[in-house]
Amino acid sequence: MEDLIVNKVAESGIVTLNMESFKPAPETLSVFDIKPFLFREMMLREKDFRAALATHDWEQYRGRHVTVTCSADAIIPMWAYMLITTQLSPVAESIVSGTEEALEEQVLLRNILGMDAAAYADKRVVIKGCGDKALPASAYVAVSEKLRPVVKSLMYGEPCSTVPVYKKK
Repeated sequence: MEDLIVNKVAESGIVTLNMESFKPAPETLSVFDIKPFLFREMMLREKDFRAALATHDWEQYRGRHVTVTCSADAIIPMWAYMLITTQLSPVAESIVSGTEEALEEQVLLRNILGMDAAAYADKRVVIKGCGDKALPASAYVAVSEKLRPVVKSLMYGEPCSTVPVYKKK
């Protein structure tokens, strides 16, 4: 009699969700730095600022996720962020204010919240725990909140070694 090797993980019906699949592609991210638009890269002069924005090539941001930031130690009035946003809105996919890391996190969260949770209905789901780059805790919070209402069970780790997180009763 032959001893068959049975892959119990494959037969378990566990679905693995790789969180890295929600990360935005680097080529879709852009930074709009206000610094080059400042007088001597130190202060904002409204007339010059508006003129510089009017001649700026906004098409380079078409379809991209953009963060608006200022790398100079300058006081930037809130209306300046609003003015930049009105220029970016027709072309950019999304716009946030802050660092490039904050932009990545916001796009990651949007992607998670936009996923079709119905595809995981009544399934045993493992949220893959290891990856090339650490993801923020907010991503795991968002995916847990999104999937909990529909999954049979939610786990963290790898299919062969999981930490149970939630089980429908």
